[in-house]
Amino acid sequence: MDRKTGLTVGVWLLAVLCASVWAELDSKLDQQWEQWKTTHEKKYNNEVEELGRRALWEKKLNQINHHNLEASLGLHTYTLAVNHLSDLTEDEKFKRSAPMKIPEDMTPTLLNVTDEDVPDSKDWTKFGYVTSVKDQKNCQSCWAFSAAGALEGLLAKTTGRLVDLSPQNLMDCSRPYGDGCKPGFIHVAFQYVIQNGIASDASYPYEAQDGRCRYDPKYRAATCSSYHFVEQNELALQQAVATIGPISVVVDEKDISNYHGGVFNNPSCRKQINHAMLLVGYGTDRATGLDYWLIKNSYGPGWGENGYMRLARNQNQMCGISMCAYYPL
Repeated sequence: MDRKTGLTVGVWLLAVLCASVWAELDSKLDQQWEQWKTTHEKKYNNEVEELGRRALWEKKLNQINHHNLEASLGLHTYTLAVNHLSDLTEDEKFKRSAPMKIPEDMTPTLLNVTDEDVPDSKDWTKFGYVTSVKDQKNCQSCWAFSAAGALEGLLAKTTGRLVDLSPQNLMDCSRPYGDGCKPGFIHVAFQYVIQNGIASDASYPYEAQDGRCRYDPKYRAATCSSYHFVEQNELALQQAVATIGPISVVVDEKDISNYHGGVFNNPSCRKQINHAMLLVGYGTDRATGLDYWLIKNSYGPGWGENGYMRLARNQNQMCGISMCAYYPL
């Protein structure tokens, strides 16, 4: 077979493959697919890749619709929705947020609090301690957003000033503490801030990609003197968020990635923690009676409940919620 013939056969096989995949797709979803791509700025290298991603997206959509139908019948306490992760394989999601190893030197700081210090509910967003929801985009920088969020709460509580701090500063400058758009560690981000401080997001804006360190100490917006671990139980975590402020936490993202609303109560959610978020409060849902944690994510305001989620509380450390929690001082 000569080169020209080989190319012709290759193009023919590609056309057959595309046609076979396309035949399995639901044409009634064409408009929604195009809108979803636009919303999440999705671009693919070629038609074959797009067809494969479309197939994954439709499969996830069918699973979500099935779950939401069951939720409408009272079988679940939360709903799901497609989002920017809905065209990825489970393996790709795993690589985006590899399981986080709990530090060996994670000695908790015991809190000296009374029952009066710990109310039945708390929501630091109502106290002006939490900045707007951000979008980490196609970057594994959740650790930087979580650390910055805890520092923002600390700054607001101690000075009365709510300032957006710079995750990009941590990504670019905290090596070997963190590693840009690769998974990093919250507590070592705090170590960097203790030694250097952190810039505001206005002076060091987010770029969702690795970059060289451009931190200038004269633009330092905040610092901290120490950081502490919380005991690995939900009572200690409740005491910490009630008395200290927003807390950096790490959870298992696998089952919550498509969360849309309600109290996420799924006993099958694993404890292979891999995604950092910011715990900003807790309460009890009136409709279901379920206790919940109020958590800020970094997937933009279109994810979950305007960028937040309510995760079931006092349910055997749902999704590993109290296994790895930190706060700066």
